[in-house]
Amino acid sequence: MPQDFSDWLKGMLRQRDMSQKELAVAIEVTPAAVNAWVGGRSEPRYEKISAIAEALGVAVEDAVSRRSPGASSSELSWIFRKAPADGGREGGNAAAFAFAANLEVLAREATQNSLDERLPDGGPVTSRFVLHELTGQHLDDFLEALRWSEIEKHLHAAADPGQKVGRVLVDGLQELQRTQRLVLLRVDDFNATGLTGPDYADGRFARVVRRTLDSGKAGAQGGSYGLGKAALWAASRFGLVLVNSTLSENQDGRHERRMAGRLELPWHALGSDEFAGPAWFGVKDPDRADSARSWWGDRATAQSLYLERDDSAPGTSFLVVGAYDGSGDTEQLEEMHERIVTGVARNFWASMVGGENAGPLLRASVASWRNGRAVRPEERIDPHRHEPARSRAVKAFLDGNTVHELTAREDVLETTVPLKLPRPKDASGVGPDTPATHDAVLLITPADGDEPRPDHISYMRATRMVVKSKKISDLPLGHRSFQAVLLAGAATRRETADAVAAERLLRASEPPDHNDWTGTEDLTAMYVRGARQCVLNFKRDAEQSVREALRTADSDRSEDEGPEVLRELLRLDPPKVPRTQGFPTVHAVEGEVDGQSAWRVTVTVKCPDREEPWVLAPVVRFMGRDGGGMPVQWAGKLIPVKNCKLTQGGNLEFHGRRGVFIGVTDPASHPIPAIMSCIEVDVPRAKEARA
Repeated sequence: MPQDFSDWLKGMLRQRDMSQKELAVAIEVTPAAVNAWVGGRSEPRYEKISAIAEALGVAVEDAVSRRSPGASSSELSWIFRKAPADGGREGGNAAAFAFAANLEVLAREATQNSLDERLPDGGPVTSRFVLHELTGQHLDDFLEALRWSEIEKHLHAAADPGQKVGRVLVDGLQELQRTQRLVLLRVDDFNATGLTGPDYADGRFARVVRRTLDSGKAGAQGGSYGLGKAALWAASRFGLVLVNSTLSENQDGRHERRMAGRLELPWHALGSDEFAGPAWFGVKDPDRADSARSWWGDRATAQSLYLERDDSAPGTSFLVVGAYDGSGDTEQLEEMHERIVTGVARNFWASMVGGENAGPLLRASVASWRNGRAVRPEERIDPHRHEPARSRAVKAFLDGNTVHELTAREDVLETTVPLKLPRPKDASGVGPDTPATHDAVLLITPADGDEPRPDHISYMRATRMVVKSKKISDLPLGHRSFQAVLLAGAATRRETADAVAAERLLRASEPPDHNDWTGTEDLTAMYVRGARQCVLNFKRDAEQSVREALRTADSDRSEDEGPEVLRELLRLDPPKVPRTQGFPTVHAVEGEVDGQSAWRVTVTVKCPDREEPWVLAPVVRFMGRDGGGMPVQWAGKLIPVKNCKLTQGGNLEFHGRRGVFIGVTDPASHPIPAIMSCIEVDVPRAKEARA
């Protein structure tokens, strides 16, 4: 908020492109009087402030409160970024390719961002997904409010079937023309911070609407890469998202209906004019050439864009225009509804669990509409319906109703799993009282009889989003089915130094899609050597703790099941020594992106003993955020290093139990820049016969 009237008046004169002399004439005062107001040497009386407001075309309240005025719909326009003078071209926002363009990924990323922005008052954040299908007059009215005529020519110019983004645009435009149907997906959150901060300088608004790969998050939050918001744009057939935010703190004297839009297109040309791709929807900024700033909207404009919020609580609404499931699995409105419900329930059931001593962190719902009428009424997602056993375990932990041994069907066993905390490279805060370990909480409970995926362990930290759910192997034969939950860091509900350190460590160990705890560049940069092994040992120890707990429970259960000699004869525990694998596996991969933007990796392969050598055809894939792999090519021949050699067919022949080779990827085959990717190497057997 401007500190004095002079700041406000100077800004308004720039916005209205009005001189001091013109204002003086309009309100019938001398130019010297206006100059004194602008210079801060004096302030006008109330009646003159009213005249100034009328001359500038703003509400008197805006002038008295010295706040930014609201903008009428006639002031809005799309402004495209001009192409750089050096001739550089971008084929789209690379961050959008980091995720699969499907609705389950969008639900995960959007809900995680809402949780990360939850207000620190202890109440849950409310996340609501609203699908709205438009046809006929409803569609025409929306496109007019969106200024579709201003962007349609750019969409057609960018719709190049020879480019990845261009093909999506071609399909989207053809689909709109063929069906005369458009699906909107609005993602609302309430009890969240909102898009605070200035339009251009550092703040939540700029990080979400203007910047790429800028997270700005720290502490006990799920996100850290600044990629999650890209899932919203990736879920639009046109790369188009609008926002309406109610702020938790004032910006320019206002907090309600801060609105903007962003369109993500690749480089394109209209006649002799070349455009970089991105465009923004808003009010033209008089202080920045070819730039649109956010605007403070009115109820009518928000309603015409299907962005009016029905609750005054702070938070943000994102509108994905032309929402679709890029996987092709869902097309109809009802199918899209179910896909979003599944995505939220699968990843955030634990966040939605509350107890007597602690409420839920999240409430979520999904609704579907068609031309203003409900097709599927708002459906609140109940974690106890989707994940009954796991939800029971978390609730028992929150209520303090866990036990030390399983004796009943509804029991939840609680134990601890130690996480060794490696020393950070920045050791300035390390002292004799620095914790060396963190005791994570492991919960185990019998699975309900009809659960589709029993015998899994779910890892989580921070806001209790499921990082990974994994089936545990090598369990005692005949064991009772179970579900296990591992709570680490802030998820333990402790604010001790070890919990804070564990949160920092596990956060650094998560890849961009936050779907595992493993080795990452952040982990290598932040901690001394051995940090990755600490994390891997932690997961291994958690699984082993589950096995031991089940053996103990089964042993207690069998005490009255016959003579000891018979129990020994009928014991069905698996052997203590893990079975030898019958095929080669990748033991370790080390690598970096070189100066040619290619991955150069050193791969160690572990081979089972056998008389004949193994002939393998190593492959490399870029990993998507949904876990799917995108194959890329090796550049030239692989380089044998140890216990292997090249065959005539270009494959590798391995001798001995462990071999090492080097491979370099071909940048021409990369779907996204190497610096933004993570890779996976596999070693399938080659089809060629040995020479």
